[in-house]
Amino acid sequence: MILDILYKDSTQNKAVKNKANEGIKRSLLKTISWRVIGTLDTVLISYIVTGGIDKALAIGGVELISKMILYFFHERAWNKINIGK
Repeated sequence: MILDILYKDSTQNKAVKNKANEGIKRSLLKTISWRVIGTLDTVLISYIVTGGIDKALAIGGVELISKMILYFFHERAWNKINIGK
């Protein structure tokens, strides 16, 4: 009986995972939240290396836009790959 329940849960989870494709909205929200974290890290590192907040913010600004675009397309491409789903 317990094994039947575990097997049923296991097969249902696999079916759900196979159908679970992330939408563009979710990919976009993940892109933005990750880039905010990454950009804060870049600005901090840039400030430590350059010693100037203006340079650190300039580097962080360029990095924010470029990496957000790259991550979004990377995420969408991986959404089409079935490995691990």
